[in-house]
Amino acid sequence: MKKSLIALNVILTLSLVSCKKSSESGNKSVIKADSSETLVTDTNGKVDSVTQSSSTIEVNGQKTEKTDFVYKATDGTLVKVVFKNDPKENTVAITSNKKTFTLPKTETKDGETIYKKDDMTARVKGDSLHLEQGNNIIELKRTKI
Repeated sequence: MKKSLIALNVILTLSLVSCKKSSESGNKSVIKADSSETLVTDTNGKVDSVTQSSSTIEVNGQKTEKTDFVYKATDGTLVKVVFKNDPKENTVAITSNKKTFTLPKTETKDGETIYKKDDMTARVKGDSLHLEQGNNIIELKRTKI
């Protein structure tokens, strides 16, 4: 009886030791959750509370940055706006109703950036975008999603 208790204790001890896994071992294809928080800041270094998506790609030492925002027109229509900055050009792409208009940056003055192509002009200042096409004027404001 004593030998069977010792054997049982040895088996239990071995099974506990062998089943214990460290946090580094195990299935390597499981992705660990990243608990880091991303803060978006504006040009003054203040935290921006507006939801946005931003990506930076570096190819041969040259960086290309894309920043996506959602703007809302005065009639409630949502518009996707993508700002692209790369060494060759700076553009804004405005997408609404499955149509995208891409305008190159023409100038910056008094905190306002102007993008223009043909008869369409986009003026960006702060969180507002003023879009002009012919006689049509559309006011857009950045939204919080």
